[in-house]
Amino acid sequence: MSDNQNLLAEQRRALILDEVRRHGGARVNELTRKLNVSDMTVRRDLDALARQGVIEKVHGGAVPVTDARTHEPGFEAKSALEPGAKEDIARVAAAMVAPGSAIALSGGTTTYAVARRLLEVPGLTVVTNSVRVADVFHTAQGAEPGGEPRPGSATVVLTGGVRTPSDALVGPVADQAIGSLHYDVLFLGVHGVSVEAGLSTPNLAEAETNRRLIRSARRVVVVADHTKWGTVALSSFGRLEDVDTLVTDAGVSEEVRAEMAERLPGLVVAGRESAAGGGFRSGPEAGHEDRSAGA
Repeated sequence: MSDNQNLLAEQRRALILDEVRRHGGARVNELTRKLNVSDMTVRRDLDALARQGVIEKVHGGAVPVTDARTHEPGFEAKSALEPGAKEDIARVAAAMVAPGSAIALSGGTTTYAVARRLLEVPGLTVVTNSVRVADVFHTAQGAEPGGEPRPGSATVVLTGGVRTPSDALVGPVADQAIGSLHYDVLFLGVHGVSVEAGLSTPNLAEAETNRRLIRSARRVVVVADHTKWGTVALSSFGRLEDVDTLVTDAGVSEEVRAEMAERLPGLVVAGRESAAGGGFRSGPEAGHEDRSAGA
């Protein structure tokens, strides 16, 4: 059977994902018949969807992932989700950082994108519990000929801790290290944001580490693409009132955008329409109180 050239790979995989979710699973032979593609093509598509963390492969087909409240995809799987939105968010978030600032970056693929945008900001002190974020800065430090650190390169403080599937370091060691530090702004990645549950994650230990990150920050900036709004994971670690600014992407609907603006002190929507002006903004960009006092 020849492959159906009328469907792009992304379109075909979206159809497969919809089939798996609607029916609680799908067999390879059923998908080849419905899509008019080869067995090999379907298996490649299932491999790609499994890497994204949205399905689980089983003998002869695939089933949906376990409950999103408790399922935590790995870093590579999450990197494949909404890459364009994450770059838009990272561009706007990085523009909020002044040279010489002390900042923190939590674990996550969106904060990783922010880190790459911050390499040209001189004199930063960066606190992070993300192995991937630390690697971004450490690699850049040796970019000069002879392996010498670049002038003005960042000073990186990497917490210890137990490594999660998304390459964040969490647990008592990380919590203790973060609790003794104070920084100007925290860029915080989340698994979900909702009115009812606030900020949430599937990982209980990561929830506590994120609480410590929030308490040590003077200002909290959540970086989350449009798919995170309305998602509720197992453990809440912050309220919407704890967020000073939410940076999201242009994929949010007008209805959700209005709800975000009503609930959050500051909202920045990054996207193609914001290339000249920095994005739709609502509310103050700076926060209210200094959370680092007494942390």
